[in-house]
Order: sequence, then structure tokens, then C-alpha cells
Amino acid sequence: MKLPLFPLNTVLFPGCTLDLQIFEARYLDMIGRCMKQGEGFGVVGILEGQEVGEAASQFAAIGCEAQIRDWEQRPNGLLGIRVEGGRRFRVRTAQVLKDQLTVAEVEWLEDEPERPLRAEHADLAALLNALAEHPMVQGLGMGGVVTGQQALANQLAYLLPFPVPEKLHLLGLGSVDERLGVLQGMLDQLQGDSTA
Repeated sequence: MKLPLFPLNTVLFPGCTLDLQIFEARYLDMIGRCMKQGEGFGVVGILEGQEVGEAASQFAAIGCEAQIRDWEQRPNGLLGIRVEGGRRFRVRTAQVLKDQLTVAEVEWLEDEPERPLRAEHADLAALLNALAEHPMVQGLGMGGVVTGQQALANQLAYLLPFPVPEKLHLLGLGSVDERLGVLQGMLDQLQGDSTA
């Protein structure tokens, strides 16, 4: 499967919302094609390089499909789009086209079926509920009450201010139990650091 890539300094997770402002010709063309064909594009975290200008020299091998949910012309004249994270994928090979757009051959990664939350997820669910009151999270229509483990793990991994490499590690985990366990460990470490 060939997928155009949009390398960013952020990591998108399945079911999560991201607002983007598009102004470079390569991405305006890509978005136009995606909208005409009803297809998504891939968001990958930048490991080396910039979001703007030449194609990022190094990006993560794991990414998330972005499905365009809405668009608008912004007051500044730029195109604003809202995307939702779809399937996770692994980049097999990638090439940079003449216009500096990166296109990759990708392999879709399997996700476990959604399972209901259990009692041991109460603290993480309460944290996500508290995050829903943040204006930025409200603006994305995220946070609040979720009923499934995947949704809880993905939204917390996306919304909490972890560094890109840590978010990429979480995105790469195939097991939701593992993802929730790592998240709990990262939060315990943060709380330990703040009480020290």
C-alpha cells in the first residue's frame, strides 16, 4: 500500500483528533488528492529535520493514518484541516518525490479488538476525564468519558506532554495492556519526580 506521508513534530494515535494548517504546495496538492479520492495520508514523527521546507531527513518507521474529517479556509488565507487517527502502520520503504513529498510503501499493523475498562483503569480514566476540561482538549472534542481500553490508552498517550520518542514507543506497542502499563509507569515516574 502506497501512502503519502506528512512528517510532523507530533505523534498521532488512532481515534485522536489533530488540527493542521496547510500552506506548502506539496501538502496542498496531497490534501486535494486525498479529498478527491476519499483516502487518508500518513502522519509520522520527525526524528531529524524540520516540518517545513525540504523533506525531513529522518522520521519514525511507525505512524498513524490520518483521515480528513473537516476543512476550512482560515482567516489568514491558509487551509485548515481536522484529521482523525485511523490505522497504525509500519513504513517499509520511502522515497522523496521531486516536489519534496515523501511517499511510502506501508504495512498496516493489527490492533486488538476494543475491550471494556476494568477497575484497575480507574485512575487513568479519571486523569483523561480531568484533561477534558483543558481548553485545547475541549477544542479537539477529546477527553472525557471513554468506555474502552484502546481509546483510553490512545487518548492519554496523545494528550499527555511526553517527548516524541516516548510517544512513538507507545504507538509501536501492539498490546493495549502493555500500552496502559507503560503509560502508568511513565505517570508514576512523573509523579515521583514532582514529589522529590
